[in-house]
Formats: sequence, C-alpha cells, structure tokens
Amino acid sequence: MIEAMLTDDRKQLRNEVRAMVKAVPRQLILDMDADEVTYPRQFLEGAADRKLLGLRFSPEYGGRGLTWQDEIIALEEGGALPLALGCLYSLVSICGEALHAFGSEDQKRRYLAPTIQAKLTCAEALTEPRGGSDFFGATTVARKDGDHYVLNGQKRFVVGAEGADYFLVYAKTDPDAPSRHSLSMFIVDKAMGVEVKHLYGLLGTRGGGAGRTLFRDVRVPAENLVGSEGQGGEIFYKMMIPERMTSAAGILGTARSALEIAARYSNRRKAFGQRIRDFQAVSFKVADSVTKLDAACALVHATARTIDGKLDAGLARRMVSESKKYATQVAWEIINDAMQILGGIGYTNVYPIERMLRDTRLAMIWTGTNEVMDLIIQHEYYRDLLSRGDETRDVEADALEANEVDEKVYE
Repeated sequence: MIEAMLTDDRKQLRNEVRAMVKAVPRQLILDMDADEVTYPRQFLEGAADRKLLGLRFSPEYGGRGLTWQDEIIALEEGGALPLALGCLYSLVSICGEALHAFGSEDQKRRYLAPTIQAKLTCAEALTEPRGGSDFFGATTVARKDGDHYVLNGQKRFVVGAEGADYFLVYAKTDPDAPSRHSLSMFIVDKAMGVEVKHLYGLLGTRGGGAGRTLFRDVRVPAENLVGSEGQGGEIFYKMMIPERMTSAAGILGTARSALEIAARYSNRRKAFGQRIRDFQAVSFKVADSVTKLDAACALVHATARTIDGKLDAGLARRMVSESKKYATQVAWEIINDAMQILGGIGYTNVYPIERMLRDTRLAMIWTGTNEVMDLIIQHEYYRDLLSRGDETRDVEADALEANEVDEKVYE
C-alpha cells in the first residue's frame, strides 16, 4: 500500500483488517490447504463481528457506506490470507452488488442484510461446462410456471458451493431474445433443491468449497427474480466491477506478502561470505518487484477513483480490466521471483510462497481470463478513440505533412 494515498480514516480501516487477518488461526490455513476444510464459515462470522463485510453498502443493511477507494484497502490487506479466504470475503461484495443495485427492498432485507451479518452465506452461479468465458451462451433455463420459475441446468466452478445458503443464478428466460436480453438473475436458496454434485480438487485456492451445482426442476418463487426479466446482462456487467476489482486489489496483498518474505530472507541468508541481497541477481529482482507492485497499486487506486467518480462507463470498464489483468500478472511475476530468491527452501512448505504461487495462478483465469481482459481493453480504447471523429489526428498523415513542409524549406 502506498502510504501517500491513505487518509487517517483509511489507515484506521487498514489496521482493522490487519487485526482480522492476524486473528485467523494458522491451523485453519493449513487445514484448508490440506483439503481438510471445505468451507470456513467461522472466518466470515469473525469478519462480520468486526463489521468488515459489505463495506460499500448502506448502513441500513449493515454496511458502512464506504467507497471503492476504501474497500480496495481492505481487500489488499485481506490478500495476505490464502486466496480462498479472500474470495469468500469478496463474495459479499460481489453478490451484494447485484442485490444492492437491483434487488427489491424485500430482497435486501431477506438476503443482503443477513449476508453482511454472516447469518447467510452466498455464492455466484455463473460459469457453465460448455460456456467458460462465453457468459451469454448459457444453457441453464428458467421457465415461468404461475408464481414460480422452474430452473434446469448446471453451473461449475462455483466458489463457496459447499457452504452457500443461497446462489445468485443466471438463467435464460427468453431464448429467442438477443443474447444480452435473454438472461435473468434469480436468488435460489440451496434448500429449494440445489444439488452440489462435485467438489473440485484444486492446484491452489483450496478450502473454499468450489463445486459444480445442478438444478433439476428447482422451483423458485417469482419474488426471487432480481430486477426484471431480461435484465441479467445489465446485472452481469455491473457485477463485473466488483468481480475484477476484488481480484485486482486482493492479489496485491498476496504479492506484497511474498515480496516481504523474500526480502527479509535475502537480508539474513548468506552465501559466499555475504548476504544474498548484496548480489545484484537478487537485489535487482527485489527492485523490479517493488516497482511492479507500486505501479499495480497506483493503477488499482486510480481505477477505484474513476468508479467512485462515476466517470465515463467505458473508461471505467477499460480500467477495471486493466487493473485485473496487470495486477494478477504482476503478482504472478513477483511471487515467482520471490521463490527464486528463496531457492530450494521456497519450493517447500516451510514458507507459504509455494501456496501463494499455486493460488495466484488461478487469479489470471477467473472473473474473465486475462486474454478476455485484453479484448475489453482494446475494444474500449478503440471505441473511445474513434468516437472523437475529426478531433482525432491521423498521426501518419501529420508526419507526411510535416515532411512535405521540410522538403519545401530545403528546396
């Protein structure tokens, strides 16, 4: 975290989250990574007791009414924890976004408020086996039947599937409509008949209860439709902001932790009669990592200010994608270099670097792969550039014109 960006209130928030992080039992972290814990509900309850869930949401529902600039501070500090814990912490922000922005007052009372209090736990059912990044190619359907909808289909890679009390589910309500208007979102209680059919064995990010969910003629009350029919696309785009911002901010904390471990180790470890930090092969890796981390942090903060300022939606969409792509890529590089600095001991579980490396690999895939981020970044950039019309100068034409002038001068 760049200190110059912090007000006194934000420093206080940072300290609160640091205290929460320190209170997480080390044994819980070890048990999660060993797949001996499938859903650490007590972690969310502890965060709720400290009033650190749903920070951006209205105090009316248990939040603090803070900004994105505030929340990313909490997310970065939380990034010092295993990624599975950070993800479960972020789900309150992600799922809460849909409920806070599009939910009815009744839905906010029945679901949002209890989620912020950790009395209910949530998960987002978005990805399908044949879909991946093709969100609008979803095949899960919801058929209206009187005062209910009947859901059929399946979702996979649902983080928190094992322990969630309810799911936010995207399903097609009008297959004949244009893709962006064919989907709707529903609040589906697990008790309505959602089957968690499989928990995934993961390279990293373990212990979060990631699984595959099945919906077989699940009857959902019409009052559990979020927003209106066909509004799923609009809700999806709104939710992509917290999806990707939580990934970008949280992974900064992971990278910072790895860098600090490597730097402290290099200051103690000796080889050939001197500290290994005195070798440029090591110290320059640290210098590169510090620079990358500061640059990523500055980008994420700038993006948060853009969102809070409600500036151009296309610009915000681009910057959110830049933040997610750059922060996750940089984190991977920093943690990889941290392992190199530690050498062989970094490849063991004596230090958490190897877990951080396994965790971070997923960050470049979920919430939209970094290649999908590239698609969004270039699309929004071109759209903005070309929308300026005559105001946009043709660089090549300008150069040719300048050369013609030069030639006339020298004739």
